[in-house]
Amino acid sequence: MREREVKILNIDKEEIEKKLIDLGAVLIKDEEQINIRFDTEDNFLKNTYNGYLRVRITKNLLNGETKNTMTFKKSISRDRMRVNEETETEVSNSDETIKILEFLGYHKKRPGFKHRKSYLFDNISFEIDTWNKETYPKPYLEIEVNTYEELDKAIDLLQLDRDQITTKSIDELRKD
Repeated sequence: MREREVKILNIDKEEIEKKLIDLGAVLIKDEEQINIRFDTEDNFLKNTYNGYLRVRITKNLLNGETKNTMTFKKSISRDRMRVNEETETEVSNSDETIKILEFLGYHKKRPGFKHRKSYLFDNISFEIDTWNKETYPKPYLEIEVNTYEELDKAIDLLQLDRDQITTKSIDELRKD
């Protein structure tokens, strides 16, 4: 799957959510996530693919279900949007999946804990992300689209500050 996205930094979560609801956007996710990233000691995945392996444990707050996924995420480009190639599969047991990855020589990075609320409007996904303070201290909005035109539409609909748009990864934001 190809993912095309940007992050909007320094948002007011309540204001963004109100604008989305007023537009008629539909709440499609309200979830708590544990995100555990993996790479080799010499950062082979990051250095070779500008990517990483991730095990994500997601608790759906709308229906109480928990889902575990393993994803390989590779950065393709980062001009106006961040374009990633994602290969993902559901796993039945996150603990055993983590053990297998460690047996294969992958090292667990610090886990990140995130609350995500996702809205859908006109085929545009709006995700309000709030990480634990150690991972990233400020909430941001992720906008996932298929085209640049959809991105411009999303920015205009929510009257977002274009100076707050970034294609940086969470690791790059942490370093800033």
